[in-house]
Amino acid sequence: MHGLNGGRINIASCSLGAAQQCLEDVLQYTNDRKAFNQPLNANQHVQFKLAEMATEITTARLIVRQAAKSLDAKEPNAAALCAMCKLYATERLFKVCDDALQLHGGYGYLKSYPVQQFWRDSRVHRILEGTSEVMHMLVARDLLKHL
Repeated sequence: MHGLNGGRINIASCSLGAAQQCLEDVLQYTNDRKAFNQPLNANQHVQFKLAEMATEITTARLIVRQAAKSLDAKEPNAAALCAMCKLYATERLFKVCDDALQLHGGYGYLKSYPVQQFWRDSRVHRILEGTSEVMHMLVARDLLKHL
């Protein structure tokens, strides 16, 4: 099981990288793309979406680091933290990639825009090293064993 825990951190980290690149790409795209004679990122809704994306990335990065520290220190709750890390990061960061694709509009599906590949890659992260449903089960088991 120790190998799976490290793998879960790795998959979460891959999602983190994909989401970070999607954010960087969508920041540039929404600045360059114009609608009604102004950049898309002048729209408050787009600004709020970008802020949500950055917040999700930052919180995911923190939980990934915490799980890695816990695993390295061989803490008793390391397996649960690795499961939480994988669950949170892959679910939230898939949403970041999905939002980036949405903000690209129809261009998001074109192969000339890398966001489409990050979106597809981040989707499979929710399955690798244990599905999100299995991560829920592992976290719940850890919580319930303390009763």
